[in-house]
Amino acid sequence: MNKKIRLELLMIIVGSFIFSVAINIFVIPNNFGEGGVTGTTIILYYLYEWSPGLVSFILNGLLIAVGYKFLDKKTTIYTIIAVIAISLFLHFTENWTIQSNQDILNALFGGVIVGVGLGLILRSGGTIAGSTILAKITQKYLGWSVSYGLLFFDLVVVFCSYFIIGMEKLMFTILMLYIATKVMDFIIEGLNTKKAVTIITKNPDEIAKQVNEQINRGVTVFNGYGFYTKNSKEILYVIINKQQLVELKNIIKSIDQTAFVTIHDVRDVFGKGFVDINKN
Repeated sequence: MNKKIRLELLMIIVGSFIFSVAINIFVIPNNFGEGGVTGTTIILYYLYEWSPGLVSFILNGLLIAVGYKFLDKKTTIYTIIAVIAISLFLHFTENWTIQSNQDILNALFGGVIVGVGLGLILRSGGTIAGSTILAKITQKYLGWSVSYGLLFFDLVVVFCSYFIIGMEKLMFTILMLYIATKVMDFIIEGLNTKKAVTIITKNPDEIAKQVNEQINRGVTVFNGYGFYTKNSKEILYVIINKQQLVELKNIIKSIDQTAFVTIHDVRDVFGKGFVDINKN
């Protein structure tokens, strides 16, 4: 096991711990909700007092068993580790508390800490299963983008929690999730919103095909040549969301480890899949 893998596994464990602590300290004691499978486990806890750690393990385990084929091998292994770690940490920290009765402060700090935990897991190439696998399934069979699928399933769970926690707590939950998303984005890629990636590879067709199928992004192909060798080359150019950068790197590494890749920050992107230029 090389140093990079050990570091990624450590970040997943640490991220799982931080995420679990945030759920047990800021979310459950204040009757907030959450998105995805975690949100479902919290709803079941409010209704029946079922252990969040155990329910999370069962539900995520079922989703991994059904949808593992939609993730690559490394992501599947990392996801299994994250799911096990979160389930254990949810169990072992269930009695941890903090003295605060200010919902706004709890939502703010809960959002920050949840975002840090998720950011560390995703930055390391893992997921927390749940909505991610469901989003992959809808992408394959319904043609939805992964980001749309994630948003859809998270919102379904969040708004279902309204019937349990009420409107006021739901509003605090939405605030917390918004903050968590912003913090998670910062942990993964910093403040930049989009990435432009240029790829020079000996396998352009295979990489372009995987980008189309796995990330659901278009690829532009330029014809070029090396000045010294005068050999012609096909150059790939793709714009992606920052959350997709890890997945794109994994695709490139799995196909051509000798590829030459440059990544640029992009502030404004107009066109299909991004922002309609007519609205700006």
